[in-house]
Formats: sequence, structure tokens, C-alpha cells
Amino acid sequence: MTLTLRLFAAVFVLLLSGCATHTPLNLMGYHPHYEANVAPLPQAKALIITTSQATLGEGGKATGVFGSEMTAPYYRFTEHGLSVDIASIDAGEVPIDPISFKWYIISEDDQRYLHDAEFQQKAKHSIAIADVNISDYDIVFLAGGWGAAYDLGYSEVLGEKITQAYAAATPIGAVCHGPLGLQKARRPDGKLLVEGLSLTAVTDKQIEELGITETPQHPESALRAAGAAFESNTRFYDLLANHVVVDGTVVTGQNQNAGSEAAFTLMELLHKQRQMDSK
Repeated sequence: MTLTLRLFAAVFVLLLSGCATHTPLNLMGYHPHYEANVAPLPQAKALIITTSQATLGEGGKATGVFGSEMTAPYYRFTEHGLSVDIASIDAGEVPIDPISFKWYIISEDDQRYLHDAEFQQKAKHSIAIADVNISDYDIVFLAGGWGAAYDLGYSEVLGEKITQAYAAATPIGAVCHGPLGLQKARRPDGKLLVEGLSLTAVTDKQIEELGITETPQHPESALRAAGAAFESNTRFYDLLANHVVVDGTVVTGQNQNAGSEAAFTLMELLHKQRQMDSK
């Protein structure tokens, strides 16, 4: 069964069971609405980093970043006064998984993106991660999507940037496949950042449920193997689960449902840091 059919089947089951709302956006926890009382951060800057991988393998089906994993944090940040840049592994146009914009799963933030020329231009002309001065940013966010399984966890350059951000105590966020981008980063003592780090990411169960098992890395398996203290929640479909983990300055979200909560949590961390610095 294709990914599209699997997703549609999950939606159909929930509709029959009365679990869906009046829109196709909030299916028993899918793309949940999340709010937190966070003061504006008008002088702050955030960087969202995405994959550059546009297909499942060589010449496979179109993939990329999952839309809401880029759009949800982007809008939560801009709504609170942050300026946001978009970077990717190779620069240029960010590939967005076309599945994420299908009518039955598209999020409100994705719909905003489709009418937001400024954001679209940022995604079309993303900055190469190698050209990023990570010290320019107050928050760093790793978006996921199936494409991230092909490049985030293999990029030495990204690992160096995350290493620098972590050493500077910059709040770092990642959701779904995004935490794979933490694998090459190191702590100031030289140990791998993920070793012993409490975190979450998309589960092996969700990957199996959606039938996309051919990617070179599966976040739960890869991060457990690297020594991470992996956590997750589960549901009838893990597509509907949600979980956010905070370990120091690192905030991770289980899947596409965690973008807003992770973004709010990062802003709360930044506020706390600034309050401490002002004392």
C-alpha cells in the first residue's frame, strides 16, 4: 500500500469512528493546536534547517521536508517577533513533500505558506548550511521529513554548526526526522551530543505504519544506537501521537504534530536565558 493510501486509510478510519473534527486537519491529535504564553522576542533570530533531498533514493518518489515541520515553527517564531532564515544542506529550493499538502492532512500553517510570497522566496532560495554563521542565531531548528533521513545525519558541516550552537547554549530544536541532524554534533568535552541525551523523534512504529522503510536511517533506531535516551508516546496510529522532550538546551518533538509545541518551548528557553543574563 502506498503512503498516500495508508494516510487516507487512517483518515477514513478516524472519520468513521467519529474521531475527526469538522476539518481534515485535527484528526484525533493530528496537527494539534498548541498555545503558550510567551512574550515577544523582537530582536531575536531563528534559523530553520531542512533537507535538500527531493526523492526517496535515486529517482524515487518525491519527498523532502514535511510541510508543517517547517511552517509551524516558522509561524510561531514570526508571530512572536523573531526574524527567521531558512537553510538547507545544499542551498537553493527546499523540497517539500507533496504528500504534506494533500487536502486530508494539510495544516493551517501549510495553507498560510501557500499564500505567503515572502516565506516561499526564503524556501526557494535557502542558505547553504556551510554558509551559515550559526552565532547569528538565537534559536536553531531542525525540520524533518523523509528527505532528512538521507542527509541531515550524514552532514559533517551540519554537525559542526550544531556543535557550535550547543557550546554557545543556543536553544536547539528538532522534530520527527530532524533529530538525525544531531548525530554528528559533539559536546565541549568531545563526546557525541546524542550520547545520553534525552530526546524523541519519529518512531519505528510510525515508519512501519506509513510503509516508508527504505530510507537509510530510521530516527528511533539510529538515535538509540548512538546512545540516546529515547522517549516516545504511542497511539493506535503513531501518526496521531505527540511528545516533546527537553534536555538542557535541546528540545525534540516526536513527529509532525510537535512543531508548534517545540517552537514555543524553544522561545521559553530563550526568555529564561535572557532573564538570567539580565540579573
